[in-house]
Amino acid sequence: MPTHSSLPIYLQLSETLARDIAAGHLLDGERLPPERELATSLGTSVGTLRKALADLTRQGLLERRQGSGNYVRAQQNAQSVYAFFRIELLKGGGLPTAWLLSLDRVKKADDMPAFGSSDEAYRIRRLRYLNDVPCVLEEIWLDAGYANSLKAQDLSESLYLFYRKRLNLAISRVVDQIGIGKVPDWSPAEFAPRAGNQTGLFQRISFDQHNHRAEFSRNWFDTARAAYISRMR
Repeated sequence: MPTHSSLPIYLQLSETLARDIAAGHLLDGERLPPERELATSLGTSVGTLRKALADLTRQGLLERRQGSGNYVRAQQNAQSVYAFFRIELLKGGGLPTAWLLSLDRVKKADDMPAFGSSDEAYRIRRLRYLNDVPCVLEEIWLDAGYANSLKAQDLSESLYLFYRKRLNLAISRVVDQIGIGKVPDWSPAEFAPRAGNQTGLFQRISFDQHNHRAEFSRNWFDTARAAYISRMR
């Protein structure tokens, strides 16, 4: 199954470092290793690393001091690609990738809250990995009013990034309800909690840039491998 990320390498690096900063693996005020040393440790070129560092600087997560190096600036409101992705490995962080299980345009289910203007939605089922560890089973319902059609090959690792670039849909905020739930019967064998067993579950309503409900999702996560993390100041 494809678990490699379709994001550009520099964005993968940027997101990995951003999630490490959020998890406290890189501390506020900490000086990063010299660029050549850091590039070698990350298995990339200095040029690609510099693009990643520039992206982190744009987000306000790094401060570049001339002649001194790059310093971490931890903050909670950084707008990274995965700003709303709140599942982390138990040790913290982890780069998300996804395996698309199915994509269908269907009638909205009766047991879900109201969202969008259409009576149909695109139902996207995926298995999410963190650092190649299967951690989250996703069932995402995007209101059909936002797209005339969707194709599997169009979907990127970050749906919110895809929404923004291709559908002119910017997710501005989310509301999550956290609890436990039974793993659905369509769960693949790679997801450790077996179908019918209880595991962590959060349900999400996502709002567009006009504060309209655009999307509903159910997300089952493996509590032996990952946790839901929300950081506030």
